[in-house]
Amino acid sequence: MSRLKKKLRSRKAGLPPGALIHIGDIKTKAISLSLVDFGPESYSEHELADLASLDAVPHTAGVRWLNVHGVHDPALLAAIGERFALHPLVIEDILNTDQRPKADDYDDYLFVVAHLYNTDPDLTEVARDQISLVVGHDFVLSFQERSTGIFAPLRQRLRADRSPLRRVGGDYLAYSMLDAIVDSYFGVTENLHERSEQLEEEILGKQNTGTLQGIHDLKRTAMQLRRTLWPLRETLNSLYRSQADFFRPETQLYLRDVYDHTVHVLESLEDLRDLLTGLLDIYLTTVSNRVNVEVRRLTVVATIFMPATLIAGIFGMNFRAMPWLEEGGGFWRAIAAMVGVALGLAGVFWRRLLLR
Repeated sequence: MSRLKKKLRSRKAGLPPGALIHIGDIKTKAISLSLVDFGPESYSEHELADLASLDAVPHTAGVRWLNVHGVHDPALLAAIGERFALHPLVIEDILNTDQRPKADDYDDYLFVVAHLYNTDPDLTEVARDQISLVVGHDFVLSFQERSTGIFAPLRQRLRADRSPLRRVGGDYLAYSMLDAIVDSYFGVTENLHERSEQLEEEILGKQNTGTLQGIHDLKRTAMQLRRTLWPLRETLNSLYRSQADFFRPETQLYLRDVYDHTVHVLESLEDLRDLLTGLLDIYLTTVSNRVNVEVRRLTVVATIFMPATLIAGIFGMNFRAMPWLEEGGGFWRAIAAMVGVALGLAGVFWRRLLLR
């Protein structure tokens, strides 16, 4: 798996608070705006060419949901902030895609930051996207770095006639978004567990040069997920226990369920971390055992041929009188002695191997 790209926060060094500078990667070429108006008896959906088109759409009684794909245009986000009376610090946090998951109460609305992770089918890449939510009393704003399809099932539920989702307020819509984000972590952790099983098979079978790198990459990814989920868990816990009126008591019960899901994912990541630590130990032990086996084999070969080297060295000395030196079969006797001693030692080692 590749390393997650680092954001350059140093670009904002020396700038005043609220300075609107995009920090992160541009993940979509064109920014798109979509608007959904829904109520108990009405539903309308519009693709907006620009922010000015928002005023041309009549606002029926109910909830207005504006979704933005692409957060790299400070001017557009500033205009959205002015349109919905958002604090400049909120726009600054939306533009900075390296935010820590959090929830900020601004009296008239609630600002929530969460992260979405995706892995490719080959489990070689992991991508992180920041999703920012602004929850008002009759509107919800969602800002995504790119189109991920995370809220597509939610849109389908809203389009259905007599959908129960239309009869609830924007707080339940915001809960549904957070629930979709947290549930996506289950798929990511399942993919990571599948990758860990593949690494385990490689370790116990035929290893390759990428096995150790795969273990370290997987540990790094699990650590990054854990670092994101811990503050998200605290954020959901604060929303569940908050006394503000953004989430009704019946909706707060659902937030507790999302909090439980977050705890479950964290426990799964803890299990994965322990498993990867064990895999690393097994890998190092396996490599050490293989080295020991190779050294033992070389030792046996050297021991078997050491007497032959000794005999050859003795007969190679420059003395005038030596046994078998003047005899016609002396050479073959020396060779026979070498072979005999080698075969004897080989038989001893083989017998010791069978008795183990």
